[in-house]
Amino acid sequence: MNLTVLLIMISIFVVAIVLIIVTLNLIQQKKNKQIKDIIDNLEIEKNKINSTPIAPELAKIESFLKNEKLESMYNDWKERLENIKNKQIPKLTDMLIEADYSLSQMDYRSAMYKIAKLEMEIYKVRTNSDFLLGEIKDITSSEERNRAIITKLKSTYRDLYQKFISTEIEFGEVAKPISLQFENISKRFEVFEEAMENNEYTEVTQIIKSIDEMLEHMNVLIEEVPPIVLMATNILPKRIREIEDTYNVMVKTGYPLDYLNVDYNIAEANKKISDVLDRANVLNLEDSLFELKVLLDYFDSLFGDFEKEKVERQNYEDTNHKFKTKLDKINNLVVEIFEQLNELKTVYKLSKEDMNLLNEVRDELKGLNADYKVLMDHTGNNTFAFSKLTKEIENLFLRLVAIEDTLDNSLDAIGSMREDEVRAHQQLEEIKLILKDSKAQIRDYNLPVIPQSYFTELKEAQAAIKEIVYELDKKPITITTLNTRVDTARDLVLKLYTKTREMMKTAMFAEMAIVYGNRYRSGVDDVDKNLMYSEILFFKGEYKKSLELSINTLNHIEPGIYNKLLKLYGDEK
Repeated sequence: MNLTVLLIMISIFVVAIVLIIVTLNLIQQKKNKQIKDIIDNLEIEKNKINSTPIAPELAKIESFLKNEKLESMYNDWKERLENIKNKQIPKLTDMLIEADYSLSQMDYRSAMYKIAKLEMEIYKVRTNSDFLLGEIKDITSSEERNRAIITKLKSTYRDLYQKFISTEIEFGEVAKPISLQFENISKRFEVFEEAMENNEYTEVTQIIKSIDEMLEHMNVLIEEVPPIVLMATNILPKRIREIEDTYNVMVKTGYPLDYLNVDYNIAEANKKISDVLDRANVLNLEDSLFELKVLLDYFDSLFGDFEKEKVERQNYEDTNHKFKTKLDKINNLVVEIFEQLNELKTVYKLSKEDMNLLNEVRDELKGLNADYKVLMDHTGNNTFAFSKLTKEIENLFLRLVAIEDTLDNSLDAIGSMREDEVRAHQQLEEIKLILKDSKAQIRDYNLPVIPQSYFTELKEAQAAIKEIVYELDKKPITITTLNTRVDTARDLVLKLYTKTREMMKTAMFAEMAIVYGNRYRSGVDDVDKNLMYSEILFFKGEYKKSLELSINTLNHIEPGIYNKLLKLYGDEK
């Protein structure tokens, strides 16, 4: 049993060892194949380099060897080709063999290192080979390519020349140098033909480049010279004359335009126009059109400045007229106020604040007049632009309005004093009339008794009236005290008038109730007794108690008698 188990275990171990060996062998074979494939691909790349058609292209050059420069280039290319064929390619072959040998020895690390160096070297040789082939083809294919390019350039030349001929008059003085430039370009085409005939292919490229640049410049000339000539010889000179005419007229009519520096800027503009034309005659148009447009914009803006000055002058004159009118009015008013100030002081008791306010107005007005005089001096000297003068007069106007507001407040205070005095006189007469009416009502009804409190209030009202008269006669008048006296007297008199009306109404109502109740005296004992007592109260002057007793007595006999009597009294009234 133990022997069988041992045999099985040995068998399993052997099988495992075999499997491991087989697996490792398969992995090694796969790795060998991958590296081998890389080496084979690199060998293919080397063969492609070796088969590059440099030699056939170089052979074509032999038929072009008509000048020393091309012959020198041919010898250089031939030497570089021999270097590639005899040195660089064999070196690649040796490196391939070394890499393959390392792989055969299963020295994978060394093999991969040699493969990396080989890849770099192949890239270097392929670059040299491609660059050499490109240089050679530039010559071998140059005739066909250059002919195609020069054909297009000639077509461009004809189009530009035709456009120039059809619009030559628009070029002015610059037409002659442009015509000469066309001749120069034509000569460059002839130089091209000579170079092609002599197989001077190295020079052809530069010739073509120069023709292309000249045509590009000519295209710019054809597009920009006409507008430059038009602006420099027609539009701008005309605009400058208009500016000069307008400027001179405005200066003569009193416009201060020195701040615009018109004369200096016109002189500089003429210099710039002359410079642009000079440069155009040598076909230098750099920034010329832009500079002329800047000048045109500047002169256009001057017209705007002129119109602005005209508007500002009108605004200034209108504002100045309004300001002068208002200033004279306020100056005269302040003079009148201070001329009457002593008289006002004798009539009214002016406060310290009122006096300070008037003095402040006079001082500020004095400063404003001085500043206005300075402004008028500047206006007469034509020193500043009307736009600036307008701002100055507007600032002065704002100060004048502030002074006017302060003065109005002061005049309102003085005017209020006058109004309060007049109103006090008027209210005094009204109070006297009310008091007189109260006395007349008392006399007209002929009450049997007038309460002592009535006479007390009458004396208070009369004393208050005398206080009003006293304040009005006193000089200077203290308005606050006068107003207090008027209010007090008015309240006392109105209170007395109201009391008189109520007392008269109550007495008349009490008397009517007694008279009305006489019809029930004979029939009801209590009625007669109460009415007798009511009469006694009436003649004592206790009219309210008499009325209440009569009404309460009659209400037992005739309910609602109070409203009935009230209605009757009202109808009589």
